[in-house]
Amino acid sequence: MQAYNCTIGAWENMAGTRRSFKREGEAQRREDLISAALDCIAEGGTRTATVRAIADRAGVTPGLIRHYFRTKEDLLGEAYQTLMARMTDASLSVLTAAPGDPLARLAAFVEAAVTPPVVDPRAMALWAGFIHMVQNDPATRAVHQRTYLGFRDQLQALIVLALSADGRVPDDSLARSHAIACNALIDGIWLEGSALPDAFAENELPRIALTSVGLILGLQLIREPS
Repeated sequence: MQAYNCTIGAWENMAGTRRSFKREGEAQRREDLISAALDCIAEGGTRTATVRAIADRAGVTPGLIRHYFRTKEDLLGEAYQTLMARMTDASLSVLTAAPGDPLARLAAFVEAAVTPPVVDPRAMALWAGFIHMVQNDPATRAVHQRTYLGFRDQLQALIVLALSADGRVPDDSLARSHAIACNALIDGIWLEGSALPDAFAENELPRIALTSVGLILGLQLIREPS
């Protein structure tokens, strides 16, 4: 879910003010328009994210948006891709500093997926805003499938390594089943934590996630202090 160098909850323009659209390269201009689209969707969903509203937020003319994106749906699809990629990248980034022990790496990935910046009310609002498009727009559904499978494949690879280190090499069918179950559990905890961020004690959700994933896999993912 590109380098991830800011929290999802601290994306630009949180105050809802008009953006200053700078004269920059093509890639940066596209990113600015995507960020403006995400701002609009976070505030009112995809139906209020019209070309004019996005243009106003970005400080450009609607015609400039059409220069970079053939349709509004193309722009929103890119915005959804960006949202999902940022969340996946935030979970994956912890692996660069994680130890080589497969159980520790799986635990780090699971914990990152259920803690800030991945767990975030604005990210959930954006995700919820796109659900109608996922169900009704084939291109957005393809983005959802691609990003979902990308995250699940990463999780499945970590599960296989952790089980193999425990002397239990799963076949492809079992590894897939484990990944689907663990991913569903992680998604549910992510939703709860993002919807009610003040309803849980510190480290409560990561501990529940690690305990529950451990029970599914028959692994001890929580390392108690010695």
